[in-house]
Amino acid sequence: MTVRVGGVELPNPVMTASGTAGYGTEIGAYVDLASLGAVVTKSLSPFEWAGNPAPRVVGTPAGMLNAVGLQNPGAGAWLDSELPRLRRTGARVVASIWGRTVADYASAAATLAGAGLTALEANVSCPNLEGRGQMFACDAVATAEAVSASTAAGVPVWAKLTPNVTDLVEIAEAALGAGAHALTLINTVFGMSIDPATAQPTLGNGGGGLSGPAIRPVAVRAIYDVRAALGDVPIVGVGGVAKGEHAVELMAAGACAVQVGTASFWDPRAPSSVLNELRRWCERHGIGAAAELTGRAHRSGDDRTP
Repeated sequence: MTVRVGGVELPNPVMTASGTAGYGTEIGAYVDLASLGAVVTKSLSPFEWAGNPAPRVVGTPAGMLNAVGLQNPGAGAWLDSELPRLRRTGARVVASIWGRTVADYASAAATLAGAGLTALEANVSCPNLEGRGQMFACDAVATAEAVSASTAAGVPVWAKLTPNVTDLVEIAEAALGAGAHALTLINTVFGMSIDPATAQPTLGNGGGGLSGPAIRPVAVRAIYDVRAALGDVPIVGVGGVAKGEHAVELMAAGACAVQVGTASFWDPRAPSSVLNELRRWCERHGIGAAAELTGRAHRSGDDRTP
């Protein structure tokens, strides 16, 4: 089940997704964290951040909307209070970071330098205060600047990109050109729900990000298009993965590994379940190595037959 995401080797291709399992230990009672490919933390900024007003999460017919607002204690506080507990589980740790400015990304990354991380995931789907509030990931130049700043951690950087753009390939190219070792595709899709009785948004912040089964086809398309345009680039697939077959689908589109997110809200054992189902799927279909799944949809018929 061993896979490589750029220069990072993982024992298997299944991870948690940032923001859906806290800082990792929260689901430790349900999942052997060391058995996963890696644990990806909730996004960290160089400062403490309170997040958005409640309600922050609301269910939808095929997933959920969230507007948590990246609440976190700050990278320094996480190093002191959370990382030691996570380390004791034996998990491989990928820290996610975010910022409001390019300097924030550099500061968060520098704070985490020397922490023994497996990789750093730069969540660039955040408003850029230096760019009139537009998301970093909606602009190629801003994406490149944030990714470049994130290399201060001294570990491989994965750029987490939003699908809410006209040309994702352009943004992906910019991230890779700025030093990203891999791309995490995708982040949530813009969404909103309104309470018919009050005619008001159900989330305290108004709109939010849609995740879960509804966005899996969006993730598959994004991964497929980037792979088709840029070739054999390292991609971590995320979006609606709740079963082993979903992981197979994202990997066939071009992902080297996957992350399990929203599924953990209704079943905290979901990452382990996906891993076990993926292993059994490979056994049933004669796949000798999980890495063989990556990019199968781009090969000829003979090459992709299990």
